[in-house]
Amino acid sequence: MIRILLLFVLIGAAVWLAVWFADNPGRVEIEALGYGIYTEQVGILVLAVVILIVIAAALYRFWRSLRRAPGRIVEHRGASRRQRGYQALTQGMVAVAAGDSREALRFARKADSLLNDPPLTMLLSAQAAQLDGDEDAARRYFEAMLSEPEMAFLGVRGLLMQAVRGDDKTEALRLASEAQRLRPNTPWVLKHLLELQVSAKQWEAADQTLRDAIRIGVVDAELGRHRRAALAVEASRHALAQGDRAVAAKRSRQAHDFDPGLIPATVAYAKSLTDVGKMRRATKTLEAAWQKSPHPDLANAYRRLGGENEAPLALVKRFQRLVDLREDHPESHLALAEASLAAQLWGEARRHLELAAGEGRTSRVLRLFADLEEQESGDLKAARQLLDEAAKAPPEQSWYCDSCGSVAPAWHACCEACGGFATLEWRLPPGVPVAVEPLPAAIADQSQEWAEEKERPA
Repeated sequence: MIRILLLFVLIGAAVWLAVWFADNPGRVEIEALGYGIYTEQVGILVLAVVILIVIAAALYRFWRSLRRAPGRIVEHRGASRRQRGYQALTQGMVAVAAGDSREALRFARKADSLLNDPPLTMLLSAQAAQLDGDEDAARRYFEAMLSEPEMAFLGVRGLLMQAVRGDDKTEALRLASEAQRLRPNTPWVLKHLLELQVSAKQWEAADQTLRDAIRIGVVDAELGRHRRAALAVEASRHALAQGDRAVAAKRSRQAHDFDPGLIPATVAYAKSLTDVGKMRRATKTLEAAWQKSPHPDLANAYRRLGGENEAPLALVKRFQRLVDLREDHPESHLALAEASLAAQLWGEARRHLELAAGEGRTSRVLRLFADLEEQESGDLKAARQLLDEAAKAPPEQSWYCDSCGSVAPAWHACCEACGGFATLEWRLPPGVPVAVEPLPAAIADQSQEWAEEKERPA
């Protein structure tokens, strides 16, 4: 709209000038070098000047076009070459995605010849070489990328993937650390680096990487605390093995603070308290954990509080505290039954085994019953029958890996079967949906009656 208005304004101005020159014809005389120009109309002179200016401008533009023509021809040829190069690069990427190694190699060579920019074609050439099974050639391309700042990260990534496929964990860890230096907040880099550090048992470095992953949101905060607890437990064990009790105590306390529900963290923390003579605090820590979730490892740690020279009857008395805390849980009665067996209190052991059995005897209960028969009466036949029955009993809770499903004899931060990090959970195996339930009310009431009867004066 504005252009149309401007055009009308210019036309109006031209008409006005023509009318003005017509009303005021004037006279112009120009003499120079023996030549003269005479006109009775000023407008004709102005028109002639305008025409000359237009002709001069056209001639100038024509001269400039001729002067720039060679450069434009070269530029056009270069643009066409680049366009064909980018097209070959795109087609090569498509061929890589389709898994066509021959086409990928062909387009990689074509793009390399058309584009005078090696970094653009290095990645395609490396991927095409990998697709063709030539890992050595791919490695050379990836290593060449390291000298190009804009391609260094891609080069490190390619070499890292090669090291992972080749199961060269030492080189993979080095490359993952380099990738993290180049791109500190890249999610997949942090994930790979954490896995490799855990596999290499670099617990402190893994904890720093995990903190970075939590900070940028790669790992959920709650899951991150659980995993940090697992790392702290292993760091505590490592420090203890090196004789550094101060670091071991610090890391075990951190593990317990991160995830009080992680049984190994509680056990490690209680041990560190015991080592410095804080028996009361260690006892309270284990009892608090037992009240939330009774576990055999907690019972073993509780047993160690009394030392190696603790009298069996004193142990039974202490374990009665665990029953008082969680009388409704089979694990409480199993712990007291084992202590009673060690003290040769056959009747107490049998009562608590019956309470722990509830409505069904597990393999662990049956094995303890076999020990009871052998120790109390020496009935080896009955003990053998109970052991045979235990071998056929359904599996019990154990440390199962959520990743591969294997069972571990003891908890570790990494599954020894598949290397999964923080994947071991205390549970029943897949296909056994019923978890450990509290004891039936009738049996719990019976236990209470026995306890009251025991306290009555003779």
